[in-house]
Amino acid sequence: MTDFLNTGVSGLIAFQRALATTSHNITNSNTVGFSRQQALLTARVGLGVGFSGQGTEVTSVRRVYDQHLVGQVQSQTSSFNRLDTFHRLSGQVDDLLASGGTSVGVMLQDFFNALDTVADDPSALITREAFLGQAEALAQRFGQADGRLNALDRDVNSRLSESVSEINALAESLAQVNRQIVAAGSNAQGATDLLDQRDLLLTQLNEHVSVTSVPQDDGALNVFIGNGLVLVRGATSESLSTVPNEFEPTRLGVRFTDNNVDISSRLSGGNIGGALDFRREVLDPTRNALGRLANGIAETLNAQHRAGIDLLGNLGGDLFAAGSPVMQAAASNTGTGTVNVSIDDIATLTTDDYVLRYDGAAWSLENSETRAAVPMSGSGTAADPFLVNGIAIEVGGTPAAGDKYLLRPNAGAAAGMELRIDDPARVAAAAAVIGSTSIDNLGDASISPGTVEDSSHPNLLNTVTISFIDANTYMVGATGPLPYTSGDPINFNGWAVEISGSPQAGDTFTVSANTAGSADNRNALLLSELQSLAVLDNGTSSLNDSFGTLVASVGTVTQHAGINRDAEEILLQNAEQARLAVSGVNLDEEAANLLRFEQAYQAAAQVVSVADQLFQTLIGAVAR
Repeated sequence: MTDFLNTGVSGLIAFQRALATTSHNITNSNTVGFSRQQALLTARVGLGVGFSGQGTEVTSVRRVYDQHLVGQVQSQTSSFNRLDTFHRLSGQVDDLLASGGTSVGVMLQDFFNALDTVADDPSALITREAFLGQAEALAQRFGQADGRLNALDRDVNSRLSESVSEINALAESLAQVNRQIVAAGSNAQGATDLLDQRDLLLTQLNEHVSVTSVPQDDGALNVFIGNGLVLVRGATSESLSTVPNEFEPTRLGVRFTDNNVDISSRLSGGNIGGALDFRREVLDPTRNALGRLANGIAETLNAQHRAGIDLLGNLGGDLFAAGSPVMQAAASNTGTGTVNVSIDDIATLTTDDYVLRYDGAAWSLENSETRAAVPMSGSGTAADPFLVNGIAIEVGGTPAAGDKYLLRPNAGAAAGMELRIDDPARVAAAAAVIGSTSIDNLGDASISPGTVEDSSHPNLLNTVTISFIDANTYMVGATGPLPYTSGDPINFNGWAVEISGSPQAGDTFTVSANTAGSADNRNALLLSELQSLAVLDNGTSSLNDSFGTLVASVGTVTQHAGINRDAEEILLQNAEQARLAVSGVNLDEEAANLLRFEQAYQAAAQVVSVADQLFQTLIGAVAR
């Protein structure tokens, strides 16, 4: 009789547990990260010969779970968030460069269009005024573009700070859950929800940075970031902080709070990985390429503008100013060294940044991104500076061994770009010199208008007479006699002319300052040609090519990031669906289980009721 009663009671208890588990599944059907649970019932084995079974019991509540599928969700979460952050940020740079009527590309084209208008009517002040307006707008747009890039740099800082705060909170929560799991026992029924919570925390952590985890024997989980850096070890967690860059205090990196070493280069994935990748792959290259373009515009147009003459009869001055190269000393420097950087040759200037190091005896240079050594010529003095890739480096003072300096040749160019001329009469549209033929000449030779080869020559505007001794010999001022070949250039005082034809003895030609050349557009045409003239990359790229390459590069990177992000989003959704297919709650199935366990509970209660009736009958029989 007792066995009969115990069997029924065991059913009541077991099915009550099964009903509780089912109701727990139903109420958590929409809980993010919840894994369906299943009460496992086992028959209680009877003891001895002839004994009947002892009923049933719940041996455990099983967590329906696949570690591989959960790991895929976490991995895809990291990849998607990295690409989503990268695409959002790079898309803003793409819009800045190529979209809208006020983009840098549109303003650059408008500038050269206005210059063409000056060449069409060089004597008109109104076209010169319009040209200066476009020049001012172009300079301002470069400054605005640089300001927008700086704002994106600050945005990266903000994202890093926010993610670091979130990571610290998640890491502490993971350590706390580890403590609870160890206390409960990783196989205990009470640990199932804790394990779900821990997996959810890991997924949320992967939204910010890629992590790996290794379980311990006691059920706790060790969590690593950055290829082996411990973030959570069992019941304890490490704290992250932001750290100023060693060269640029306004630019933040990531470190462990108890260690001042910047670990940014070791982090990947998630929001942090996307922000850092954007900074390295898009932001810095764009700023440098935009700066080099500003340097190229200023250097090439200024050189050509100085070869012209304005309406006031003066040689042209600089049309634009560009910001100076940036030098930043490392915060760890202990010496008092000085480093000055200047643009030496725009044709060989690259978009790279460099780190200059002093080892106590000699200076060395390396690429700041690749860390590859970069050879230099020269000795570093003012008279003989180090020369490398279009820049000149002058060192001085008393540096200490280990001191280092970040050299950014193009970083300040766009921000410092400005127009240097505000008077339309000062636009040097005419060539500085003009060649003329004497009306008394007897031969049929003619002289070209002339070109300026060296605008800095002190005697450039001096009047010089070219006189022929005979048909084959001439004098240039007091220089000569020189042999004559029709069409060969004659170079003197920084200018060049060509005399073609058959001169006779006594024929003269004059090269003089073009002070009356208000209708001369030769220098304006040469300025306009600089748009498509190969002046960068060792004479292989024009200003247009340089900007087009920049726009195409950023556009391609942004487009690929968008495509990859969309693909990763689908993969993440598929991974989550695969996890839900195994671990998710099916309400139809749970409803069926609820009905099944309810009926089983009622049947077990009926067993107990029958046992009670039999027991009461037995007692009544004995009492009589």
